[in-house]
Amino acid sequence: MAISDVDCCETYELHPDRINLVNAGMPDEDKLYDLAELFKVFGDSTRIRILYALFESDICVCDLAETLQMTQSAVSHQLKILKQSKLVSSRREGKSVFYFLADDHVRTMINQGLEHVSE
Repeated sequence: MAISDVDCCETYELHPDRINLVNAGMPDEDKLYDLAELFKVFGDSTRIRILYALFESDICVCDLAETLQMTQSAVSHQLKILKQSKLVSSRREGKSVFYFLADDHVRTMINQGLEHVSE
């Protein structure tokens, strides 16, 4: 996008009250970095598909791989990323490990994102 594609002010004029308001509400750089990293996790359609599957049910890697027509290895790799990002959790039941959404925030973030792209 060229700068000419974005509307700009006709004159350079600062508005200190607005600058101070924005700066007062701005999270620190570490928080912003963590937020950007979280959104990177959502930037992969395979991980989104996995999260949608987990909306419906707790599910083991074998069933998830079959549902998504993927290898268990590929699903496990994506689940590791989702787990490191605290978006999914797991529990062992006998010889199976079932994955589930870590909390309701995950569902809310996905649903709000879908609502946004559907506008």
